[in-house]
Amino acid sequence: MQDLVELASRGDRDAFAALATASVDRLFAVARRILQDHERAQDAVQSALLGAWRDLPSLRDPARFQQWLHRLLVHACYEEARRQRAHRVAVQVVPMEPSTPDQSSWIADRDQLERAFRHLNVEQRAVIVLHFYLGLSLKDAAEILAIPEGTARSRLHYALRILRGAIEAHDRLVTSQEKLA
Repeated sequence: MQDLVELASRGDRDAFAALATASVDRLFAVARRILQDHERAQDAVQSALLGAWRDLPSLRDPARFQQWLHRLLVHACYEEARRQRAHRVAVQVVPMEPSTPDQSSWIADRDQLERAFRHLNVEQRAVIVLHFYLGLSLKDAAEILAIPEGTARSRLHYALRILRGAIEAHDRLVTSQEKLA
């Protein structure tokens, strides 16, 4: 891969296309988890790849291409989130009658986690995704986010606290609805 990075940094479009093709699915998965929106994730990936093509000649260490590309992606996600806040519409979720749980209760757990994930701000989601989804250490996540490791640790701590609180609040809501039914 390092050879492709060096070729691409000298303007080889085919080498960059190979790098982009090898990275695009993973980049989209990360952006989708951070932004919680399919179209905005696509826009962030496109922006990150355009920035990579434009700035690749300035990359000092071709061996760190993937980490650098993730940093560009996170910054593109932040920009998309800023644009999204400007166009946000308040929607209140109306709880539905509880149904009988079936063998696919893991889907309900996943939905509950997705709802809780929406309570996080984009910076907290980025740390969660980099640490838990990509499996990066907090040190590496902090480096990608260009923040001190202590800040990454703090964001992770508060994000997990918010997730727990949102899940517990949802559980209390469901329990109270079941009692009323």
